[in-house]
Amino acid sequence: QVQLLESGGGLVQAGGSLRLSCAASGGTGGSYGMGWFRQAPGKEREFVAAINWNGISTYYTDSVKGRFTISRDNAKNTAYLQMTRLKPEDTAVYYCAAAREPMYGNAWYRKLGYEYWGQGTQVTVSS
Repeated sequence: QVQLLESGGGLVQAGGSLRLSCAASGGTGGSYGMGWFRQAPGKEREFVAAINWNGISTYYTDSVKGRFTISRDNAKNTAYLQMTRLKPEDTAVYYCAAAREPMYGNAWYRKLGYEYWGQGTQVTVSS
C-alpha cells in the first residue's frame, strides 16, 4: 500500500510560479510511475504530467508543455511539479497519483491504471 500527500498549493497571480510536492510512503519498494492530474469546478479530472519510475521519460498534456516540469527524487520518495507562467485556467485541485510499472502508451494519460491517489492541493491563479 502506498500513501501520497500533496503540498505546495496556494494563491498566485497570473504569470507566477508554484512548486507542488508529492511525498510517498508505505509500499515504495517497487517500480512506480508518478502522475499529476487536476480538477476544476464542474469539470472532470484531467491529466497534467507523468514521469516513469527512473525519471527518464516524461509526459505532458499540451496545455502545460513548456510551462510545467515534472521531476522526482527517488531517494526522498518525492515527486514534484514545477509550474511557471501560470494562467487563470490552471486553477484547480491538483492530485498526485502512482501507477505500478510497466505502463504502456496512452495509459500514462488516463486515470485508469493509477492505483494510488493523494487528497489534492488547491492551486488558484488570479488575473
